[in-house]
Amino acid sequence: MLYLVGLGLGDATDITVKGLAAVRGCSRVYLEAYTSILTVGKEALEEYYGMPLILADRDLVEQATTHSDLVLRAVHAGIPYKVIHNASIMNAVGCCGLQLYNFGETVSLVFWTETWKPESFYDKICKNRKAGQHTLCLLDIKVKEQSIENMMRGKKIFEPPRFMTVGVTEDTVCVGVARLGADDQLIRTGTLRQLVSCDLGEPLHSLVVTGHLHPLEVDMLRVNAEPDALKDLKSIDSSTFCS
Repeated sequence: MLYLVGLGLGDATDITVKGLAAVRGCSRVYLEAYTSILTVGKEALEEYYGMPLILADRDLVEQATTHSDLVLRAVHAGIPYKVIHNASIMNAVGCCGLQLYNFGETVSLVFWTETWKPESFYDKICKNRKAGQHTLCLLDIKVKEQSIENMMRGKKIFEPPRFMTVGVTEDTVCVGVARLGADDQLIRTGTLRQLVSCDLGEPLHSLVVTGHLHPLEVDMLRVNAEPDALKDLKSIDSSTFCS
């Protein structure tokens, strides 16, 4: 049996009761540490779970970079699988005050390189804005990456970790969220210009570009807003605002 267990967003205790039972009943437990980073150390998880963890970093999951790929491999091999869900940024982002059913397509903002500069995220943000929808932007991380030169030479030399943080430009009202679900989570609302100089601390960071805002959403955004962040909102009608 292959279990895919969500660990939650905060510390070791965020795992569900069902997930913990599955972990403790397994012969081998892999900790996926490539597509995200942990807010607590591997040792803290091992102590709470009562199980040794095998770190599944880039070397181990290079050929299976998504959970769907792992599931398909299990199915093709005749191995049963079970998914045990937990909180994720996709549903927890509602704590910033924006209503989940007003979100459009989620986008990923990746680090550009000299030879790879994808811009498709911008079109999706524009599409959501035109529809009056908010956009959750997942900001890139680079962990255990190799340069092209070292990769071609087969050298196990890795680049320093890099984390994308909140910071773009101009006057659209956005929400920066950092370490959501952890004890030191941070939420800041401001224009993109304001968020450029807003330090949200350690990763992980995500950015929400707002669309049309309900008055209740505006009130909730004010709880964590930078000074004057919402002063230039435009009224579309009696119950809708936008920046």
